[in-house]
Amino acid sequence: MADDRLSLVFSALADSTRRDIVARLASGDATVNELAEPYDVTVQAVSKHIRVLESAGLVSRSRDAQRRPCHLEAEVFDLMTKWIERYRREAEDRFRRLDALLEQMDDQPVTGDATKEAAS
Repeated sequence: MADDRLSLVFSALADSTRRDIVARLASGDATVNELAEPYDVTVQAVSKHIRVLESAGLVSRSRDAQRRPCHLEAEVFDLMTKWIERYRREAEDRFRRLDALLEQMDDQPVTGDATKEAAS
């Protein structure tokens, strides 16, 4: 289930407009109209982007009198961070093993046969 949610999140963030909306919501809640202001698209188009972000769990909407502000659900980033961190640690482990192997190779003396072959 986490993988499905993660796929939705990464898919939602694949679009640059949606990433920009998320970045803007990181500084505070905003209505769809407020979010639509800087874009050269309709409010309906921005509303569709918001729905995709909502489906991925990145954004929620609440009601504040007549306003319906969008809110960034930051805990979803914890899911992404854990996934990324897992693979970052695995990559670092591989690099550490490679560094150790290369250091062992540097410490081994070159045999006479290898020197002659390299000279030919």
